[in-house]
Amino acid sequence: MSRIKKLFDKKKQDILSIYFTAGFPALEDTIPVLHALQEAGADMIELGVPYSDPLADGPVIQRSGSRALANGMSIATLFEQLKEFRNEIHIPVLLMGYMNPVMQYGFDRFCQEAATLGIDGLILPDLPAMEFETEFGKIIRKAGLDFVFLVTPETSDQRVKKLDELSSGFLYAVSSSSTTGKHAVLDNQEVYFRRLRGLRLKNPVMIGFGIRDRQSFYSACRQAQGAIVGTAFIEAMEKEGSGDIGTRCKNFIQSLR
Repeated sequence: MSRIKKLFDKKKQDILSIYFTAGFPALEDTIPVLHALQEAGADMIELGVPYSDPLADGPVIQRSGSRALANGMSIATLFEQLKEFRNEIHIPVLLMGYMNPVMQYGFDRFCQEAATLGIDGLILPDLPAMEFETEFGKIIRKAGLDFVFLVTPETSDQRVKKLDELSSGFLYAVSSSSTTGKHAVLDNQEVYFRRLRGLRLKNPVMIGFGIRDRQSFYSACRQAQGAIVGTAFIEAMEKEGSGDIGTRCKNFIQSLR
């Protein structure tokens, strides 16, 4: 049983997943941030692989990615940093990124090395479902990794069911049709979330995009098993004079809980 499935089996509600960009704020901060988030009480972590041309990221996460790339972050560097992270990090960790750098690294090689290091799953928003079915899904499954697809309010019921069937671990429900960082008005999406619940999906649902404070976190948790916070956390890490990494992570998680 994967760490992700164990998490959802053990904890049915109010699951908090934090997204942050590898190599941000500084190149060597990846492991310290992982440690600090686990200690602060995050249930799951989505570790962003920075890319120069992201599709779904808003300006804050784009900025963190540009800074990480300028710091020298790459897939090879990240995997070097992660060599022994499972000695102390026990919560689920997924890699979230885009196909271009993964393909350049070598898709099969990327999946095998990620799994060997102890990564639990992948989120690659620009991997089409058809190509997942015909080519890449078998590589991901062979490596023993979960794969998470995204759905939006505009995704048809038939398409949602299809993506849910292809996904493992959880299904990522984008709160609105926008880039990351936009303030989510979750009350306006009640019909969307009710529709997802009515489809009796096989995977638990996590809501992301625009979840940035205690109110929006618990509002999302009333509609699904939990929520994903990214932009607001990156903003908290950017604030100078707000303490070391551990303090920033602890204060941020406490502000949500």
